[in-house]
Amino acid sequence: MTGVTLTLIAAEKVLSDNFAPWVLDLGLSVASVEAHEAVLRLPWSDRLAREGGGLSGQALMAAADTATVIAVAAARGGFVPMTTVQQSISFQRPVVGTDVLVRARLTKAGKRMAFADITMTAEGTEEPAAHATAVYALLG
Repeated sequence: MTGVTLTLIAAEKVLSDNFAPWVLDLGLSVASVEAHEAVLRLPWSDRLAREGGGLSGQALMAAADTATVIAVAAARGGFVPMTTVQQSISFQRPVVGTDVLVRARLTKAGKRMAFADITMTAEGTEEPAAHATAVYALLG
């Protein structure tokens, strides 16, 4: 891994150029990027809420996956093809009516595999709404 941090503009370009339209429809934006970490903002939308008003788990899982791809791109100095090998998530509290900050931090980044720890918090709080771990196979 190069450890070259992407600029916010470059990270946004990775996001816009490499994800399916339905992922882009989530409205994710890159809030910050460092050498082995990315923070994305998942904006609140009634369209993403499930019955009862909480943000759907599917949206949170997709956001976690996307944030990790951006973190790997930051570590590599740009996008590389990869595939999710494993993702596990624990939902700890509902998110209602507010944006979510999705922080993906690489815990190990090798030549062929990357491991990540992802924390999702409702904006304005410190307590996680969800926590995930993920493993990616790097294909390029």
